[in-house]
Order: sequence, then structure tokens, then C-alpha cells
Amino acid sequence: MDDSVGEVTRGARAILVVPEWHGQGLSRDLDARVGEAKGLAVAIGLDVVAVHPLRLRQTRAATLIGVGQIEAIKPDVAASEAQLVIVDAPLTAIQQRNLETELGAKVIDRTGLILEIFGERAATAEGRLQVELAHLDYQAGRLVRSWTHLERQRGGFGFLGGPGETQIEADRRMIRDRMARIRRQLDDARRTRQLQRAKRQRAPWPVIALVGYTNAGKSTFFNRLTGSDVMAEDMLFATLDPTMREIRLPGIDKAILSDTVGFVSDLPTELVAAFRATLEEVTTADLIVHVRDIVHPDTEAQYDDVRAILTSLGVVEGEGEDGEAVRPVPQIEIWNKIDTASAERRAAILEMAARRRGVAVISAETGEGVDAARALMAAELTARHELVRIALRFDQGEAMAWLHARGEVLTDEAKDGGHLLTVRLDPADRARFERLWPEASFVPSV
Repeated sequence: MDDSVGEVTRGARAILVVPEWHGQGLSRDLDARVGEAKGLAVAIGLDVVAVHPLRLRQTRAATLIGVGQIEAIKPDVAASEAQLVIVDAPLTAIQQRNLETELGAKVIDRTGLILEIFGERAATAEGRLQVELAHLDYQAGRLVRSWTHLERQRGGFGFLGGPGETQIEADRRMIRDRMARIRRQLDDARRTRQLQRAKRQRAPWPVIALVGYTNAGKSTFFNRLTGSDVMAEDMLFATLDPTMREIRLPGIDKAILSDTVGFVSDLPTELVAAFRATLEEVTTADLIVHVRDIVHPDTEAQYDDVRAILTSLGVVEGEGEDGEAVRPVPQIEIWNKIDTASAERRAAILEMAARRRGVAVISAETGEGVDAARALMAAELTARHELVRIALRFDQGEAMAWLHARGEVLTDEAKDGGHLLTVRLDPADRARFERLWPEASFVPSV
């Protein structure tokens, strides 16, 4: 097996630089930021040999960090023979090149590191295409640091042609062409997924989407609910590709549970765009379950990061990409990892949860509180149900089965050559039923 991962070699010694800007109202704990940055490096198999948290008063256009800070990092690079320096912040191409010159080692920024992780972890064909698209988008503006022969010219057509295009122009054109091909392939995959989603919506089962910050324990909770063995490790981005399984909840015979990619602070814009299609499963879910590591020192900042991405998907504010209003997807919170809290912290978390609606406190690892989480999910799915009366013909057996599976049929009377049903049904399911069987009649309550 090749140990080379993109631009990064697995097992390489790395120096970690974590800049912090003076005067910012920082919501994140510096130790937690350093821990997350180390986690990202370890997730790609790097050996972090030194960490430099830096306090910056201003950003330098040429190198991001100051000359004195560069001089403080150099001895560690030399002493450890580090092959890589990771800067936990976005770098411009010029800053990256200048730091490589100054430090004598390869330099990558936070965006590049996350792209490397996604490139290694994407398992499906669509996931690999999404990562490649994001990587090409990221590299398109950085070609200048990859070429030393930009003065080369390719001749025009025939002997009398002009100077032609430079090598970098040709490379940019090749990247644009490749990106266009990938987008077409992703559009095809998106249409296929929309067809699959339409079939699921015709099927009478609610869809529940798990979301959360990476390493919050989503996959462990998913496995606990479904009895599956989806990869669940104490590692950032342990799983990337969405997974769907069937589960049973109290009073709900069948539901579909979807485990999505974990979020992270400062997620590269290239990846947000590339994975937007995958996250469409969240926008069409009947319930969003936000799994949080409630014991993490940055749990509130992580909550804000997840909410920001959900808002961008239009499931929080209730507005779609086309500007039209959409029904906000109902959400609950699962506060995970309570088993790792101290006794004092545990008591405070349980007291806080008791004052909040739509919260369950659990340990996905031990199973504590999982039954209460199941009950909360079921209650939320049925909370908005309303009583409706529907008249069906005797030959509309499929519609009858759909109502029995999706709603709660309270009465079934034979009347006027058909059935007159009283059903407790979610408003969204009522709208879905009307689309699927427009010939069915809704009868006003007497």
C-alpha cells in the first residue's frame, strides 16, 4: 500500500503552528484549538513533534506570522528534521511559498490538511469526485507555486502562429475542463439521488438525519441505535460518506436513520460547496438530530459552527437557495459523552438539560440515556400530527397501506363504496399524500 497521501506523506514529522489573533473575541479555548489541530494531523497519520501556539497582533501579507515567530520555529524544524509545517489557518499561495523558503520544509494550511483527510477517507465514487473537485478548486489559484517554467510558451497553429498560451494558462484550462467534467458527473449522481429520495418519500417512513461536529459521537450513536458497525473511532472525520439504516422507535414501526459527515470549524469553502449535494439528505429529513459532545470545552462554539452550516443549507431559517420559504426541519439535541464528565459537571449538565425542551443526555458508548433519546425522537416526529378524515375507494389499497404505515389510523368506516378513515398525520405527510394520491378526498370534520 502506498503511504503517500496527496501532498502529505503518512508518518512524516510535522510542526504545528496555531495562530491566535490578539483582540478577537475568541469563543474557542486555545488548548481545545491546539487539540483539534493535532487531531486533524493525527487523522492523516502525521507525527506531530512540536506545537507553536502564536499570538498575532496583525497579519503579515508576506508570511502571515512575524519574523521573530518564524525564527522561533526554525530551531524545532531543524532539530526534529520535520518534513512538514502545518499552519492552522488559511494561507495565500505567496504566504505558503515564503514560509517554505524561510523554514526549509513543506508548508500546508488548515484547508490543505482537511482536503488531505477527506481525500483519504472518501469511500464512494461520488465522495471521491467531490473531494477531487474541492482539491482542484483549491489548487487552481496556487499553480504559481508549482511551476518554475512559466516562461515557456507553446507555439500557435502552424509556423505563423502567435506565441500561444503559457504553461500555467494551459494548466489552468486543463483544471477548468476537469472541474467541468466532475460537475457533470456529480449532477448525474445528484439526479440519481433525487430519484432515490423520491422513492423514499413515497415510502411511508420518516427520515432522521444525524448531524454534529466531527468526533461528537454521531457514528457511535448511529451504531447504538441500529446495531450496525459503521466506523466509529476517537478520530476527526472517522466517517465521511453518508450511511442509512432502518430503525424502530416507540410507536413508529419503521424509520430511516442517516449518518452524515461531521462538521468542523472553518470548514474550507471548497468542501462546503463540494459536499452540499451530499448534505441535501439533511434538507429533506423529517427530523434533524444534532449530536453534541457536551463535555468538550468548546461545545458552545461547536454548536454555533453546526448551526451556521445548517443555516446555509436552509434548514434553520426556512429559506431555500431560490429564496422561497421552506418548512424548517424540526430539530432536537443529543448531549453525548456524559460518561466522561466529572460528578460536578454531570450534575450541571443534567440540570441544564432539564430546563431545555428537545434535549436528551446520553452516553452512546455505554448506552446510558439512549432509550430516552429514542422516545424523544419518536415524540418529536409525531408532535405536529393532526387529525384528518380521508375518503378512499376500496381499490386504493396502496394509499390505505401508506396511511397505516405513515400515520395512525384511528377509525376505518365502510361508506359510499369505500373507506372513510380518521388518521393522525403529520402536516408534511398530508401534503405528500395529496401529491401522491390527488384523487383521494379529504372530508371536513363534523
